[in-house]
Amino acid sequence: MKYRRLGSTEMKVSVVGIGTWQFGGEWGRTYTQAEADAILDKGQELGINLIDTAECYGDHLSEKFIGDYISRRNREDWVIATKFGHQFHDLFSRTDKFDAGSMLEQLDASLKALKTDYIDLYQFHSGPDEAFDKDELWTMLDKQVMAGKIKFLGTSISKNDRTHQTDASQKVGSRTIQVVYNRLDRKPEEGVFPSCQQQDLGVLARVPLASGYLSGKYKPGAEFAGNDARHRHDAEERRRKLEEVQRIAREEVPEGVDMASWALAWCLKHPAVTTVIPGCKDPAQVEMNAKAAELVTEPHPQDVQR
Repeated sequence: MKYRRLGSTEMKVSVVGIGTWQFGGEWGRTYTQAEADAILDKGQELGINLIDTAECYGDHLSEKFIGDYISRRNREDWVIATKFGHQFHDLFSRTDKFDAGSMLEQLDASLKALKTDYIDLYQFHSGPDEAFDKDELWTMLDKQVMAGKIKFLGTSISKNDRTHQTDASQKVGSRTIQVVYNRLDRKPEEGVFPSCQQQDLGVLARVPLASGYLSGKYKPGAEFAGNDARHRHDAEERRRKLEEVQRIAREEVPEGVDMASWALAWCLKHPAVTTVIPGCKDPAQVEMNAKAAELVTEPHPQDVQR
């Protein structure tokens, strides 16, 4: 595993993290604690130290799996990133809750679910600019940092060209940007990444496998179950993306290299990207994701020794 400095936080994070939206039950299956433990144990075995989750992945369900796991392990071994801003109601059903009071309630609920006294990275979760621009929200967040409940603040932008929130990061004290970035979606390279580099923001690339399409497992015409978030994707767009994946597999992925590992390494080669946070359904996928670190051979501006 390789490690990079997460922007001005100075935290050292593995270049491959573990995304845990799947623990909330919206990616085609439900999980047991034992299954979550196996995924996280495999991650630690391979040198992964970053877990990304959110309050709305099953009404703190993902956080509860992680919290139960962490309570039986060494908390200091992990960098835990979570988010706020949405109230989970049912599968794929949320209500926005970005006001300062609601944030505080969500923070306390996340701390309880995660069974920890502090969150390493607390992120504004894909909210509108109007909510982001509320001074009282960031004032309350700053108070939670001073109280020790949060180490650092970050922003998860909903659109990969949302430069308003990215550009305002230093103003509000946000140290990181989480953004959709993958071989099929390079939009952040135009505006978001240059702003991140100028401000020394850590970048967490989410959906680095394009919702699993870049795993190479799916062919054009693939269908997904009603409890899988991908069933909500436009069918024509899905077909187009999967056809492009087949072209990439033929023309860009070296022979003998797994496509998923290649796709993650492709993201990690950009000088703005600190880490990728792919989801993983089982320990085997964690292992495949971790292999991406071996494919990144060029020096990176954020490289550090663990």
